[in-house]
Amino acid sequence: QTTAAATAAMMFPGGASVAGSDVIRVGIIGCGGRGTGAAMDVMRSSDGVEVVALGDLLPDRLAQCRAALAKETAGNAALAAKYKVTDERAFTGFDAYQKVLATDINYVILASPPGFRPAHLAAAVAAGKHIFTEKPVAVDSAGIRSVLATYELARQKGLGIGVGTQRRHQAEYIPTIKRIHDGAIGEVLSGQVFW
Repeated sequence: QTTAAATAAMMFPGGASVAGSDVIRVGIIGCGGRGTGAAMDVMRSSDGVEVVALGDLLPDRLAQCRAALAKETAGNAALAAKYKVTDERAFTGFDAYQKVLATDINYVILASPPGFRPAHLAAAVAAGKHIFTEKPVAVDSAGIRSVLATYELARQKGLGIGVGTQRRHQAEYIPTIKRIHDGAIGEVLSGQVFW
């Protein structure tokens, strides 16, 4: 998936210039499989992107992510130049997300479990970061209300938030969904859906 990378391109149109810099500095919060994959996706996306900070609640997840990223970037000078995480920018514990947000990143990818997402999203907006967040953005009604309030604050601050709902916007899917809604296969009574 390259959703996070595409979101970064949308947030910084016309190139990767960010506040006088030609580099988008990315932090990853949540270093499991999706966070590790998102780090690779964003590094492969384009020039002018660097992953500079990682954070996860669990030390073993962070270690696995760092090992996977080191392995993927080894022998590939272009990718290795985009992987800038040092020991001082690799954080664990319940406050790891705060430590990532306190670095000089300007774009953060939220890939932690969705129960944490409303709090992480609010903290990222408070810190003035552009955001890509995985879905779902919350798991309960209180979380959804929090996310909606955070979204309004992000709009006021001029911050971009992208969410990993790519299938809802993918060109190949939209005409098919329209045909189903228009009754092309009759009335849908039930279904099992994947993706």
